[in-house]
Amino acid sequence: MAFDGVVIANVIHELRETLLGGRINKIAQPEKDELILTVKGQIREQYKLLLSAGAGLPLIYLTENTKPSPMTAPNFCMLLRKHLNGARILDISQPGLERIINFKLEHLDEMGDLRIKYLIIELMGKHSNIIFCDEDMTIIDSIKRINQFVSSVREVLPGREYFIPATTEKFDPLTITYETFQETVLKKPQPIGKALYNSLTGLSPLLANELCCRASIDAGDPTEALSEAAGIHLYKNFERLMDQVKSASFTPNIVSLDGVPVEFSSVALTCYANHEVQDFKSISSLLEEFYAAKNAVTRIRQKSVDLRKVVSNAIDRASKKYDLQLKQLKDTDKRDKFKVYGELITAYGYGLVPGAKVLTTINYYDNEEISIPLDPTITPMENAKHYFEKYNKLKRTYDALTLQVQDTGDELTHLESIKTALDIATEEDDLTQLKHELTEYGYIKRKFTSGSKQERKANSKKSSVKSKPFHYISSDGYHMYVGKNNYQNDELTFQFAEAGDWWFHAKKIAGSHVIVKAGGIELPDKTYEEAARLAAFYSSARDADKVEIDYTLKKNVKKPGGGKPGFVVYYTNYSLVSTTDISGIVQVQ
Repeated sequence: MAFDGVVIANVIHELRETLLGGRINKIAQPEKDELILTVKGQIREQYKLLLSAGAGLPLIYLTENTKPSPMTAPNFCMLLRKHLNGARILDISQPGLERIINFKLEHLDEMGDLRIKYLIIELMGKHSNIIFCDEDMTIIDSIKRINQFVSSVREVLPGREYFIPATTEKFDPLTITYETFQETVLKKPQPIGKALYNSLTGLSPLLANELCCRASIDAGDPTEALSEAAGIHLYKNFERLMDQVKSASFTPNIVSLDGVPVEFSSVALTCYANHEVQDFKSISSLLEEFYAAKNAVTRIRQKSVDLRKVVSNAIDRASKKYDLQLKQLKDTDKRDKFKVYGELITAYGYGLVPGAKVLTTINYYDNEEISIPLDPTITPMENAKHYFEKYNKLKRTYDALTLQVQDTGDELTHLESIKTALDIATEEDDLTQLKHELTEYGYIKRKFTSGSKQERKANSKKSSVKSKPFHYISSDGYHMYVGKNNYQNDELTFQFAEAGDWWFHAKKIAGSHVIVKAGGIELPDKTYEEAARLAAFYSSARDADKVEIDYTLKKNVKKPGGGKPGFVVYYTNYSLVSTTDISGIVQVQ
């Protein structure tokens, strides 16, 4: 996630087109390190500009959303309101390709005279700040005050002169010549990608990797491994990228993997050729959507931590129990041998001499000679009885363990399906259903609610919230539905689907039920392939390259008596091998 100099250049280009000449008519500070400026523009009635100097998420973009402000405005917000209410935006600029945006503002002072002020936004990770300066670049105040104990490089305090900290041995990418590029970047004793972003201002590791990819160079190779021709080729690609920035030829886009945003940029990212790419007309809409999606994924992951721990612990316990049961079951394999021993002693033991320690005879089951150990202190018939008793004991153990192994195996399958459902959960309602399932099967203790009848009713209603399955449309126009959890799988297969619809599932592994509404019509090959890709992706094998998928008509899928949610059986089916790539399949929101 690179909020680098090129993205900022894209933001400035957009802000100049929309805000230049506009007037600030509202200033709010909803968070301690965040501002929202409402600007009355020349083209449109008004715009909202979000400025964030948060250490973890420094941002600037135009937005339609509003945030509640505190009842009492912070001091920095009051200061800006005093000076900048009604101020006109004269210029929006970026020094070089620095991660800095400089607003030049014109306003009337108390005497009615025109004055110039500067609002400077520095988007530099934990060093991000919003700084307010007068016309001679003296700091009036900042959203974060930085004293000498915090930074020995630069104090950001009222009365101090504002300056950009010297970037050690870094050059402006917009003005660097090939000679300087060759002497500084290509001769730096570092990997090529690192040499690029360590030598050039505003260039992120993402852009450095992208440049190497465009030049067919491994970013991890040392600079000394570059030939002169390869170095020239790298510079030419760098030069073309900078020409895009100078001409404002930006292509804002987000690259995603499995529906999760991975990176964004203002230039095409050829290094993510196998990812899904979504293009945007506006860098502001890109930033808002990217961070909203990223925050949604992060929020769901955080909220599912406790459930994941419950499932993980349950899987560990069930796995240990399953392994022990299998070992004990294997120990019963010799039960039939003891039965044969007993039968052969009964048949041929009459000829044994008293005190014999072994009976050697022919096994009438395979006509092979066999030697049977005997206890010389007891009679042959007592030895036979002893072996029959051992056989019966092991047979009882075998019968009991066979059922236990089946039950524990089903439990593991059930838990794996819940684990897969947690991986694909996208909403809080999805987690609510999964928590309900874990509670129903005893993995989470039930909480007996007290309180009024209305409170119990509200809690009951809350626990019965249902999320909706994923909905896709195939290239041929067929509706495809994917269950997010076991309850949804059962509902899709046995309530929603009709006999003539098609059912898809990953073979012998946990995964979602995929229903294709067909109404008894034979599906086109492309739809079969896309439904199989969905079944592969929404399974526990989603990270594999290929997954075997079973598919059949819904009428062939049955629910066994007492089966856990999502568990089905079928005896008539087809199979195919599918990839887990679902890019290009249209999802209905």
